[in-house]
Amino acid sequence: MENRDSEDHLESKGSSIEEPDIKRGKIEITGDGGEFVIIDNHKYYRHELMAAFGGTLNPGPAPYPSININPAPVGLVAFALSTFVLSLFNAQAMGIKVPNVAVSLACFYGGAVQFLSGCGEFFTGNTFACTALTSYGAFWLSYGVIFVDSFGIMKSYKETDELNNAVGFFLLGWALFTFMMFLLTLKATVAFCTLFGTLFMMFLLLAAGNLSGHVGVVRAGGVFGVITAVTGWWNAFAGVATPYNSYIKLSPIPMPGNILFHKKSS
Repeated sequence: MENRDSEDHLESKGSSIEEPDIKRGKIEITGDGGEFVIIDNHKYYRHELMAAFGGTLNPGPAPYPSININPAPVGLVAFALSTFVLSLFNAQAMGIKVPNVAVSLACFYGGAVQFLSGCGEFFTGNTFACTALTSYGAFWLSYGVIFVDSFGIMKSYKETDELNNAVGFFLLGWALFTFMMFLLTLKATVAFCTLFGTLFMMFLLLAAGNLSGHVGVVRAGGVFGVITAVTGWWNAFAGVATPYNSYIKLSPIPMPGNILFHKKSS
């Protein structure tokens, strides 16, 4: 959406809003009824902006994309299913301790499909979704190849403790990245923020479990992973459900500070 179009639209309404002195990156609500939003010196009607929403992995107010497609749900379901299966293994459900069955999901669904969905978000202009989906798609690909013998990764470690510590460092790095992404959802919606909050806890517990050697901590990480997967499916459903295909409507619950849901006090 071009700024020129928005300004012409405002002028046709006879608006006499004074342009405030705003720094780049600042978001303000203005107008007698709070009907206008100013983002990076671009002025929009509130209804012309997308609110923060987990179904599109959009963490804040932004103009609607020019390409009418939402690649986020397929990335979310690919992430959710891969996380669900691996987390059940980490929680040792049904006594299963070897996670190798999850390698196929990690490579083809959680890895390749999610990475491609992130590339799709690149063309819609959604920087957050592109960063998240391509990164976690790469995570699944890189995690999956650890268990592929032809790569020789596991064979290169002579001791189990050394392997566990190496995997722990790997997971700790992803925990730090996820915490950064979590901070970017604090003004979004509850479901969106919960997705990255539980994912951060999953990575943190799995890293701590591998570094400390405590199986119980790894199993706790598996439990958080299952919660993360369910939350991912919830956000994906919200992204594809419409009044035309579903009787169920998931109304987003805004986090404090979500300016498209909450008006600033005058």
